[in-house]
Amino acid sequence: MATEQPPQYGQFPITPWSLVGRAANATPDARRDSLGQLLQRYLPALRAHLVLRKGIKPQAADDLMQGFIADKVVASEILARADRERGKFRTFLCTALDHYVVSQSRRTRAKKRSPTGDGSAMADIDDVAEPADDDSPPAPGESGDAFDVAWARQVIESAVEIMRADCLAGGRRDVWELFDLRVLGPTLRGEEPPPYEQIVKQTGATSPLQLSNLLVTGKRMFLRTLRGVIAEYARDDDEVEEELRDLKSVLAHAMT
Repeated sequence: MATEQPPQYGQFPITPWSLVGRAANATPDARRDSLGQLLQRYLPALRAHLVLRKGIKPQAADDLMQGFIADKVVASEILARADRERGKFRTFLCTALDHYVVSQSRRTRAKKRSPTGDGSAMADIDDVAEPADDDSPPAPGESGDAFDVAWARQVIESAVEIMRADCLAGGRRDVWELFDLRVLGPTLRGEEPPPYEQIVKQTGATSPLQLSNLLVTGKRMFLRTLRGVIAEYARDDDEVEEELRDLKSVLAHAMT
């Protein structure tokens, strides 16, 4: 009998707020299109949050996701309450899902106590924890939350892909290859830094000084690209810096 594979984090969204606005406030056709894009981006990460963070079995997580979309995202139109000035959209959506799961858990327990129903359909969410009094999710980097980890990984992966494309299009393959060998390999893939001879061969560098300059260029380019990715959805420069700090905290925790 085949066993189910552990859930993958999936591709977590980098969500421009204009897409959230279209999904909440546009004409029916445009709203349906924008809502579809948002759901396509968020479902894998939200499911990972339920399975990995909440400990809900995969089949029950799928049922919960369908109910959340139908009852809250579509019927209750919760996106209309998302406010960029009040906080991050990923936090808003994750908190809404958590509250939905708790409400379903309460209904399951009530059905079990009822003489007319056993609540078996959603038995796998019977012991979901109640939310904190202030409704705040755990701080990034402190909870090991699959939701935050998925978000952090997707931000990094988006920046990496943009930088790679820019380097290759701009004739800076040497910068990309050195950055990939010396930074991305060891930090993201757990690879040992290659020997000097291999780096020289792959990048075409002629001296340690040239390698050092190329690496500095690559690190600066990546940081600039990463800021640009975050700026697509952050409210202002202060939130960009806050998101960068969150990224470091979440990834540091995930790698320990």
